[in-house]
Amino acid sequence: MATKLPDNAIKILEKKSFANLATLMPDGTPQVSPVWCEYDGTHVVINTARGRQKDKNMTRDPRVSISASDPDNPYHYVEIRGRVVEMTETGADAHIDKFAKKYLNVDSYPYRRGPEEVRVIIKIEPEHVHVMG
Repeated sequence: MATKLPDNAIKILEKKSFANLATLMPDGTPQVSPVWCEYDGTHVVINTARGRQKDKNMTRDPRVSISASDPDNPYHYVEIRGRVVEMTETGADAHIDKFAKKYLNVDSYPYRRGPEEVRVIIKIEPEHVHVMG
């Protein structure tokens, strides 16, 4: 059952907060990647490219944890544990461009690794939320 994020957590995710996404490697060890994120009212949403380690890990094991600090006060942060409930390529190129506007103030994501890169939107259902500050 999805846990609704409290307002102070949502405020952190609405900012240009860099989040740290923890996934699990095949041997159970954690793997952490910085990601851009947002909250859609139900899910924490990120975007990555197919074939990256986090994509492989989440495809195999949907359990994740994500933390984001308030860029205005890093002592305020949100930690969310949950599960990936959707991975879709549909709309993912437009979505990464939306993130580029939010985080870089540019209209198009500038770090594509070439035309063969396939983007994917990942939706994470929060199961446990902790907010500090």
